[in-house]
Amino acid sequence: MAPSHVKGPDLKRFMDKKLRLTLNGNRKVVGTLRGFDAFLNVVLEEAIDEKAAAGSNYIGQIVIRGNSIAQFETLERIRA
Repeated sequence: MAPSHVKGPDLKRFMDKKLRLTLNGNRKVVGTLRGFDAFLNVVLEEAIDEKAAAGSNYIGQIVIRGNSIAQFETLERIRA
């Protein structure tokens, strides 16, 4: 059987950019992308948990599992 050569996500152009991630349960986290892997696990720095009713909560650095991420939204202009 041939080895699997599955490519991971191409998030290189989003590195060091500010993103808003929508997670399961409609939670939203904003932070700067510092790293990712083939499973879409991401590391955000200066992360803030945006809670609709209660304002926001500063988190700092956080690792988010890829299977918890429903949507990526960039908050900065990305050059093609």
